Amino acid sequence: MANVTTAFVKQFAANIMHLVQQKGSRLRPTIMIEPGVVGEEASFDQLGTTKAQKKTTRNADTPLSQPDHARRWVTLFDYEVAKLHDKQDQLKMLSDPTSRYVQSGAWALGRAMDDEIIAAATGTARTGKTGSDNITLPSAQKVAHSSTGMTIAKILAAKEILDTNEADEDEPRFMIVTAGQVTDLLNTTEVKSADYNTVKALAAGQIDTFCGFKFVRTQRLGTDSDSNRQVLAYNKSGILLAIAQDIVSDIGPRRDKSMATQVYLSLGVGSVRMEEERVVEIACTE
Repeated sequence: MANVTTAFVKQFAANIMHLVQQKGSRLRPTIMIEPGVVGEEASFDQLGTTKAQKKTTRNADTPLSQPDHARRWVTLFDYEVAKLHDKQDQLKMLSDPTSRYVQSGAWALGRAMDDEIIAAATGTARTGKTGSDNITLPSAQKVAHSSTGMTIAKILAAKEILDTNEADEDEPRFMIVTAGQVTDLLNTTEVKSADYNTVKALAAGQIDTFCGFKFVRTQRLGTDSDSNRQVLAYNKSGILLAIAQDIVSDIGPRRDKSMATQVYLSLGVGSVRMEEERVVEIACTE
């Protein structure tokens, strides 16, 4: 008599599941976008403030107030992702993974976009007529770590820096943090504090704004020379993303690879910090 187990059916998943990852760009909506940029480099002109002069005598000569002109430069980079899917593999799988490959590639390029934005925010900005001058983020735009993680005091300090600089309060402001900073806020804020419920709601995803900043979490933030996390706070116009080519995909056979299907995606972008006074770096111990 045959064993009944021979009639058991093996069930396989018909879908391919993505492993944990940041699904595309989270920072793109938080900064200025300049589409259709052509060339390896691009420049963006800026106009400084104008000072009014008091008139002290009648029929005086008209005073001329020449505002400062500045220019920021961005270098564009090409990114690409390609995946091959062999025809023989298709016969052994229940589902066609091509669409998943496209989605996975688009997410990867989105993360590359965020890396460009973060590097521009904390790095050296090229300025001047030909882009030969370099500007780093000055210490006045940085909140010291003070041997602590993220605190309410640090958020207020970042707000004060932007306000003191007259960075537009009616312009969206963003606070880019990792999961560690939200945990810091929950652990360091007293339960009875009026801020606690707001921070708790922030951590739970019920709200995304606190102290005038819209919080965006990403685990891609870098660290400074002291291994402190470089949390970012900025006005939307403080950072620019230049796009030469947005994400495009192409799916087709590769004759040099036994007619395997190639999924190819590419992106051309570059980013630059447009004005130091609109960007704050907050050092947080992790």
